Parts: sequence; C-alpha cells; structure tokens
Amino acid sequence: MKFIHAADIHLDSALRGLERYEGAPVEEIRSATRRAFENLVQLAIDEQVGFVLLAGDLYDGDWRDYNTGLYFVGQMQRLHAASIPVFIVAGNHDAASQITKSLRLPDNVTLFSTRKPQSIILEDSGIAIHGQGFSTRAVTEDLSLGYPQGDAQLFNIGLLHTSLDGKPGHEPYAPCTVEGLRSKGYQYWALGHVHKREVISVDPWIVFPGNIQGRHIRESGPRGCTLVSVDNGAVSRVEHIDLDVMRWARCEVDVSACDSLDDLYETVRLRLQQNLDEADGRPVAVRIVLHGNTSLHSQLHAGMENLKQELRALCNGFGGAGMWLEKLSLKSAPAAGGDDIVNNDEALGGLLGIIRNLEVDGAAAASLLEEVAALGSKLPAELRSGDDSYDPADPQQLGEILEDVKELLVTRLLMTEGSD
Repeated sequence: MKFIHAADIHLDSALRGLERYEGAPVEEIRSATRRAFENLVQLAIDEQVGFVLLAGDLYDGDWRDYNTGLYFVGQMQRLHAASIPVFIVAGNHDAASQITKSLRLPDNVTLFSTRKPQSIILEDSGIAIHGQGFSTRAVTEDLSLGYPQGDAQLFNIGLLHTSLDGKPGHEPYAPCTVEGLRSKGYQYWALGHVHKREVISVDPWIVFPGNIQGRHIRESGPRGCTLVSVDNGAVSRVEHIDLDVMRWARCEVDVSACDSLDDLYETVRLRLQQNLDEADGRPVAVRIVLHGNTSLHSQLHAGMENLKQELRALCNGFGGAGMWLEKLSLKSAPAAGGDDIVNNDEALGGLLGIIRNLEVDGAAAASLLEEVAALGSKLPAELRSGDDSYDPADPQQLGEILEDVKELLVTRLLMTEGSD
C-alpha cells in the first residue's frame, strides 16, 4: 500500500518578488500553485495510492472569491472518481475562524475536527489516522499531547500542522517535541507548516514534505510531496516527488577572477545555465548575487542599472522553458590592494578610507530612525509588503542603506578622479 503526504499547498497564493518587465512570466506564475496541485492529484491517480494526507495550509487565508473553493472541489472529484480518499487538517492559514466561505466537499474528503484529536480507522488496510486541525490562526499549545496512544494492532499515522521545536522563518504554532511524538507509538508522523522538506526521524518516520510550489526566492529549489510505501505494517520506502511547475534559484557568482565585463558575463552565463539544467525543464526565476574582491567593483556599482539590464537580457536569452531575473544583488568588494588611483594619491586614499570607516553611533541612528519613520506610510503598497519589503524605520535596512551610500560616495570619487 502507498499513500501521499503533502502540506502547505497555499492554493492561489501569489508568487512574490518577481519584477514586472517585458517578458516576465506574470501569467505563468499566477497559476503555479494550481498546476502544482494538479500534479499532486495526477500522481495519486497514477500511483494508485490508498489515500492522500494534507497536513494543513491548503488555502492561503480567506478566499478572494469562490473560485478557489470550486477549483479544490473539482480536484477532489478527480480523486473521488479514482476511489482515493483524502484526509486534511486545517493549518494556521486555513483555520476555521479565517475561512468565511465554505463549499460542500465530496464524500471522499475528511476534514479532521478542530476541537479535539480525532481518529479514523481504515479497517481494510489496518491503518489508523489521528489528527486535529487549527481552530484559530494562532495555536500556541502542543496539540500532539492530546493525540491518543497508537494501537499496536494497526499502522498509526499522526497528521499534524506544527512548528515542532521551532524553525527559522516560521511562526511557533502548535509546538511539540520529537520525544513527545515518538512516545505516541506511531509509525509515521505527517507534519506540515515548515516549507522546506526535512526528514526529522526515521524511527519512527517524522517528515515535513515541504510545500509543493515555491512562492518566492526564499523557497528556492525543488518542491513537492512525499510518497510513502508500507509493507507488512512497516514503512518500506519514503520518496520525495517533485511537483513544482516553476522554480526559484539563487545564483551565487564569485567574480574575483573576472578582469573585464565580458569575463563577468561569461562566468554568470555558465552559472545560469547550470541553474536552468538543474530545474529539469521548468522555467526559473533567478536572483543573481555577485560577490568577491574584484577590480571591477567600482565599475559594477557605478553602472548598476546597465548591469541589471544586461543580466536581464542574458536571462531572457536562454531557450527552453525560460529564465527570468528576480533580482540583482551586488556583494562585491574592491580588489586586494585597492584601486591604482587610491595607491597613487595619498589624499584621495585617506578620504576614501574615512568614508569607508564611517559609522553611525546609536544615538544618531535612533534620531535618524525617528526622522525617516514617517516615510513608511508614504511609500507605495508594493514596497511595503512582500518578502523584499522596505521599511525605512528598520535599523537593519537603514544600516544597509548607509553602507550603500558610502559605496556610492567612494565610487563617485573614484570616477571623478579617474576623469581628471
């Protein structure tokens, strides 16, 4: 017998961070979560699984309209026609208090109680599935404590949306411990909430399958579900299956050895080709990060906009499924020994040194934050939301801006001196 364990579908969630420009895959990304979910349903049918487990965050909060719900019901009807049951626990994004619209689900779909743990016994296959969904968006208690002890005569599965013992970038909802889960005597724990795939334990199996489709640059790499095989009452195989229809990639390029822009473009091109090959025929949204000590440092910063357009064209020039620039990030530094101009001009070298060593003390920084805080409400909405949002009152972001200002001053001074 086989079953599928998936989580964090986030149906109709908007993919974020991709700049809008000519050739950007706006329509492609708009339907990405639906097409990835269709891949999940088709996998279940092709593998003739016994059932599908969805460990929370099926939706992405309250529906904008009924189309999201109607779409989900339609996909469940496909599984109903294939006699495949589906078992779901609500997560923090689709908690009962957040869903204001509801549709009658096909009778092959079971939504676990949000009031207390519920156990469902599949007599024909000797399987018990235990689960409880979120009744509110923020559940801070350990729901697993209320789950019953496993039946020694059955193959026991725990279906739970949880942060476990805490994961970076995820709210600490329904926290629990590995020891606590092991104490229940289950053979498999199907977890959700953490968007990165992780096998926590193999005795018993405790698995986060990750989400089925990356939605921004922090969710890069392959995304999918877990296909589990069970033989003679024990897990015999646990396999990750890719379901994503487009991929996010972070392309780190060391430009230390690049002596010209042509060298840099060729180095970047080779790394981008590698990212495209790894996507296995999927379109890729890529963030290019240039780092390393290079003699091109000042030239890159001075011509940032032109560099971005050149790299955007480089991405668009790939054939196949396509590649798009999500963002360009410059993390380079001057080549060891500094620029020749600095070495030959003691006064200029001293000035550049002062600029590079400028620091804002705590009191000055606090005063500056107060002055710029009011700017936040005047910024366009698209700059104040999303994963790369800008908050002028954020000390960390202010610090990064001050570093950029110092670099701009250095670059301008070098360009001015070089033209004399």
